[in-house]
Amino acid sequence: MNFNEDRMYHIGLKPSHGAEYAVITGDSGRVESIARLLDDPMFVQSNREYTTWAGKLSGQRVLVTSHGIGGPSTAICVEELSRCGVKTLIRVGTCGGMALQVCGGDVVIATGAIRAEGTSREYLPVEFPAVADLEVCNALVNAAKNAGYTVHAGVVHCKDSFYGQHSPEASPVSYDLQNKWQSWLRGGCLASEMESATLYTVAASLGLRAGCVLHVVWNQEREKAGLCNLTSESTESAAKTAINALKALILS
Repeated sequence: MNFNEDRMYHIGLKPSHGAEYAVITGDSGRVESIARLLDDPMFVQSNREYTTWAGKLSGQRVLVTSHGIGGPSTAICVEELSRCGVKTLIRVGTCGGMALQVCGGDVVIATGAIRAEGTSREYLPVEFPAVADLEVCNALVNAAKNAGYTVHAGVVHCKDSFYGQHSPEASPVSYDLQNKWQSWLRGGCLASEMESATLYTVAASLGLRAGCVLHVVWNQEREKAGLCNLTSESTESAAKTAINALKALILS
């Protein structure tokens, strides 16, 4: 396949649509609302699970693109955005809390990710850590704290199977899923999601800066422990954290 064609094969963007900065998010339904936090937002393109809007932030063009669910579609998104000139990416996503102090509605900044998915292994050996860019990570933490959000920064769990997390007992490899889950908990893992490890390893292999801010929907471990366990669906706090962090990075 010729990747030098005028339009990216999956995300549908032309190099002329490009920008140095991008916010990426799993759900295409979130793209417009995130883009409207920018100046002069406008629809650019939609193809498959990839929808893109663009706007400006402190005079710089910023793309907002959906990457779909899981590692493979995220890797494609990052690869093709890179070919359009993107150098800095921030993922806005959702997660399920794991550590008991992480509650629904909180914000989690993923400093690193457990590589329990498969896509990242096609970029870097599993011994290579999936970690956020330090400058991007610090900008996200500062933005969340300045906004008064309850924020947690640390390692998250990244997997391929949503139901392998939520119904592990139904899997023929339940023993492996459940034992490893306990290991992640004992290691202080904050939350679980499905894209951060891929984002970080693909970014590292391409020489990009990347960070990830997650909205906590709920916490299954708090549920098991009989603790108060609010469910929160809005990702507004995570989106605003990403935009404010990106602004700080642009101005730095």
